Amino acid sequence: MLNIVFQFSQEQDGCPWHPTRLTPAQLEARRLAAGRLLRAGRLSQVEIARAFGVSRAAVCQWRRQLQRAGLAGLRRRPHPGRPPRLSALAWRELGRRLRQGAQAHGFPTEQWTLRRIARLIQRCYGVRYHPRSLAPPLRAHGFTVQRPAAQAKERDEALVRAWVKHDWELVKKKRVASTGRLPSWMRRVTRFGPA
Repeated sequence: MLNIVFQFSQEQDGCPWHPTRLTPAQLEARRLAAGRLLRAGRLSQVEIARAFGVSRAAVCQWRRQLQRAGLAGLRRRPHPGRPPRLSALAWRELGRRLRQGAQAHGFPTEQWTLRRIARLIQRCYGVRYHPRSLAPPLRAHGFTVQRPAAQAKERDEALVRAWVKHDWELVKKKRVASTGRLPSWMRRVTRFGPA
């Protein structure tokens, strides 16, 4: 008895359900399972195509590849293109370093900027990134942009609360008394509190 790797959880109109997106490992497993069935010769190409949810042309290609290179020909091949500048281990390590904070790495404030991250990467791994080209790989490895809310350095929270409590009410009352109603921007601020 042949062991088929894929199990289908739902049937509609006699056709097995097939996921729309498979990972590269799942695609490879599907090709290898189909290759084993082709090699065994018990099922036709049409039956294999139907069982795995692929076209007959795909099964024909797999059969040709199987004849040329065996099951090894159906395995994943490395992606063409430039190899990554940092390994997966280095990216995990970088994440740990970023969580330690910017001041732990000699920067004057806790805010991480692309320029600072680029300097940290160059210092720790000897790999040079331009700050503008660093955002896509950071996003690809699960890092997100965090923008701090802009605040004046001289901001005094106690003074702001006192102004909202006393002066803001006077501003609203004077405005209503002079025109009879508040302008739209003041209504928004009044409804949700001043910004």
